[in-house]
Amino acid sequence: MAKKVKVGIWGLGRAGAGMHTPEIGVHSDKLEIVAACDIDADRAKAYGEKHNVKVYTDPEEFLKDGNMELVAVATRSLDHLRHTRQAMEAGYAAIIEKPLAPSRKDAEILVELNKKYPGKLFCRQNRRFEPCFQHVREIINSGLLGKIHTIKLQRNNFSRRDDWQTLRANGGGQLCNWGPHLIDHALQFLNYEVESVWSKLSLIAALGDAEDCVKICIKGKNGCLVDIEIFDGNALSTNVYEVYGTRGALSSTDEKDIKLRYVEPSYKLIKTPVNNGQPDGFIFADNAQIPWRRETIMTDPELKVNMNSFYGCVADSLLEGKAFPIKLEEALAVLEICDIVRSQTPGFEVPSANQ
Repeated sequence: MAKKVKVGIWGLGRAGAGMHTPEIGVHSDKLEIVAACDIDADRAKAYGEKHNVKVYTDPEEFLKDGNMELVAVATRSLDHLRHTRQAMEAGYAAIIEKPLAPSRKDAEILVELNKKYPGKLFCRQNRRFEPCFQHVREIINSGLLGKIHTIKLQRNNFSRRDDWQTLRANGGGQLCNWGPHLIDHALQFLNYEVESVWSKLSLIAALGDAEDCVKICIKGKNGCLVDIEIFDGNALSTNVYEVYGTRGALSSTDEKDIKLRYVEPSYKLIKTPVNNGQPDGFIFADNAQIPWRRETIMTDPELKVNMNSFYGCVADSLLEGKAFPIKLEEALAVLEICDIVRSQTPGFEVPSANQ
């Protein structure tokens, strides 16, 4: 029987039980859950019975289990750093859920842990494996749309959310929830070369005191602007992706397909002299002659990854020594943008991490 990575899940809420557990199940040939921990005794007991694994309510006893090799830290936001440190110091590799930390300064401990335990720390920027994100990147890199000047990333709805993640005291808010994913996407599009950041945080529909609407405009050194919207106060649906270039554009509403309108690749957009005389009505340059092409394609990137690929990459790193595709410095760059955003809208600060 091939060796499997033995996993312990710390925190059995929406992330631990609802996301990590089924994703690990997809890779049952490489990973198996052997233990779990939650301070809620009833929740821990129910999880243990359902998945036939040993469960704990005492974190210290959990970390003494000894049968684990990898701990997935899926506890509350402000505990991510402390629990990751405890797991790694107990001898385990660790997955740290987002947000990694409330600030880049808080996350300095991750730099130290990464040096002390090389190859054992995995940052969960798992939405980098979304097929639509990968396909959009491939289209951009193909040059089909020309030079890209604007990219819009939007996750909008209307939600009167009332759970613990709406409270600043818990490190809540959409900047810490959806924010790390879309900022990670933006930085990938900009190759981490940021010139400036403009942002605004606001509270519209949620019932806590943390922001539920996030607007961030990140300008890259190449002149491209990535416009991020995460609005829980928007009652109208919007596209998830919009990309605009000098030769065309694309959009995706539900990430299942991508709509494109672009200039026939063989057609040259030649710069001609500007007419400074009397205009010829609404006839401009070669507007009427441009051979536009339209198509809708199913989302199907050449790189065959999806949201379940995160755990596959973790397993391949631990079992085969393959390079993990999410670098710590990339995840920390997301926190640096979050720091700038919080500084630009006072009143939405969150506490430092529990370390």
